[in-house]
Amino acid sequence: MENTKAIKLIDKILEDLDNTGINTDTLISDIKALRTYAIEEEAPLVVKVLRYAYEHIEENGSFFIPMPEDDDEILDENGETIIDAEETAAVVDPVESLKYVISLTRNLKNKTNIADLKAYKALLLDY
Repeated sequence: MENTKAIKLIDKILEDLDNTGINTDTLISDIKALRTYAIEEEAPLVVKVLRYAYEHIEENGSFFIPMPEDDDEILDENGETIIDAEETAAVVDPVESLKYVISLTRNLKNKTNIADLKAYKALLLDY
C-alpha cells in the first residue's frame, strides 16, 4: 500500500504479532482498520483477503491457513515425503502465516505478492 498510515499500521500489526501472538482483541480491529486503507486505495483483492482473515480469526480464535508454499509436500533430506499436502494444516504456524499475509499487503506492485494473496483468498474460502 502507498498510504504511510497504512504502512505504519502494517508494521504495528506485525510487531504485535511478534510480541503477543494472535491477540484477537486488538488484532481484529487493526485488520479492519487496515482494510479501510485498502478500500481507499481501491485494492479489492486486499479488501477481500483482509475481511476473510479477520472473519476466520473471529470464528476460530486463531489463523489456521497455511502459507501458500505450505500446500506442497514436505520432504526430508533424502527427498522422501514426510508430510503431504493434506497433513500440512497440522503444522501451520498461525502467527507466521498471518504475519506473511499482512506483510504481502505492503507492496501491491509485486506480482508474487498478488499471486500469494490470491492463494490466501482461495485457502480462506475453502477452509
